[in-house]
Amino acid sequence: MLNITHTIKRLLPLTFLSVSIASYSENIDNHKHIVSSIGQPRLDPKSRLNQSDIESGNLTLVEIRKAGMLIFATPFNQFDGYGDGPQDLTNADNRSPGNRPTLQGNGTFLRVNGVDSQTCLECHTIISNAEVPARLGVGGVGGISQSAIVKPSTIDVADVNNDGIADFDGRLINPPFLFGSGGVELVGLEMTRDLQNFKQQAIDNPGIPVSLISKGIDFGRIMADSNGILDTSSVEGISEDLVIKPFGRKGEFATVREFDADAMGFHFGMQPTEVVGEDNDADGDGIMNEIKQGDLSALSIFNTTMDRPIQSNLGDDAQAGLDLFHEIGCAGCHQPQLNTESKDLPYKIIGANDAPFEDSFYSVDLTSRPARFDTNEQGGIAVNLFSDLKHHFMGEALKESFSLATDEQNGEFITARLWGIADTAPYMHDGRALTLESAINMHDNPGSEAAESGSQFKALSDAEKLNLMQFLNTLRTPPRPNLDVLPRVEMALPN
Repeated sequence: MLNITHTIKRLLPLTFLSVSIASYSENIDNHKHIVSSIGQPRLDPKSRLNQSDIESGNLTLVEIRKAGMLIFATPFNQFDGYGDGPQDLTNADNRSPGNRPTLQGNGTFLRVNGVDSQTCLECHTIISNAEVPARLGVGGVGGISQSAIVKPSTIDVADVNNDGIADFDGRLINPPFLFGSGGVELVGLEMTRDLQNFKQQAIDNPGIPVSLISKGIDFGRIMADSNGILDTSSVEGISEDLVIKPFGRKGEFATVREFDADAMGFHFGMQPTEVVGEDNDADGDGIMNEIKQGDLSALSIFNTTMDRPIQSNLGDDAQAGLDLFHEIGCAGCHQPQLNTESKDLPYKIIGANDAPFEDSFYSVDLTSRPARFDTNEQGGIAVNLFSDLKHHFMGEALKESFSLATDEQNGEFITARLWGIADTAPYMHDGRALTLESAINMHDNPGSEAAESGSQFKALSDAEKLNLMQFLNTLRTPPRPNLDVLPRVEMALPN
């Protein structure tokens, strides 16, 4: 029970103001209070879990999620390990985490190319942008001001060429939401297992082509020679290692844990021990073991067990829009549903992505709260993500100009997941589309694999387009996510 001592004159319900539920430790609950300290980390070390705490099996999922929520939402300071530390001026690489300058030498933030926030929550705050004002909460999308600006050396804001183009050789990434990511990860792990089995099948049968079809998605084919060397020239929509990487706009990370480890270093200069090793002050800031295995485990478990997106009921117009979604070819890439064989998501330390179900230290039943995925006929879960998890070339108009990527890489993106899309404007990888109609129209550009569908959408009548929008607007984010660790409260405030 939450005791509020303010004089009560009226009750004002604020769905985005939350407090921690009482369990696990008094130290965690203390983090909801204002903190005054000298020379101390913002996150109390006693509130951080060790890897052995999680592996022991003595903690409930809620207790682990509470610890993960603190990693997600606590504003780190320099005593936690925030920042890159002093720059090594003899190192020519000034764009990688660990050796970045700070803006005007402020010693803390860079803002462009990371060191750009203190918490994950700063970028993942909007549950619904369909509402005015936006409904806020933990794990949502970010607006354009929260977008990450990755590894540029040039941003021509002055338009020195006077051509109306602010030349930019980095990446601009609009933050996606985290809801349902556990189901997406489990789908990817099972697909990877299938593809690795196909790889072994090809090696065992040299000279015979082997089709790469998993969960109804066609990734092309492979063939091995008598020496076991694979010909991957006919592989489609996936890297040559045949590992599904669902996370990151470019499909760069096989697991949320991998994504989190990278994000910790990029956004905060907080170096995970899984990246730099234990007891190693790699960035020279005087702090070692900034993000330990237990921290990363709690964070990844918290992120992957968030509530899944939902679909509201289809009316006649929305049903007509769904029919059009299939007719004009959108469902070819935006596969409405992928099914797993298992309902249990395993967790493992970073590494060996080609053996996704080996050496796990913990698992979660994704049909349980708060994720609550529906079961399917195979005993697994139905993941209504609206994606095929493949890479597709999206055309010249959408191509990035990242100087550290190839031309092909700049034009390829993993198929965006459409669940929750009604609430998550702006759209596209960099937020350039302010409406769903604009986003669909942008698919029709030179070289785009989705040009035909985009063209067919443009040819629809206004009434048909509206029906398609009505369907997309049934794909919603969870209304009140993470209530197991962030329950809704009625705040008693004075007039």
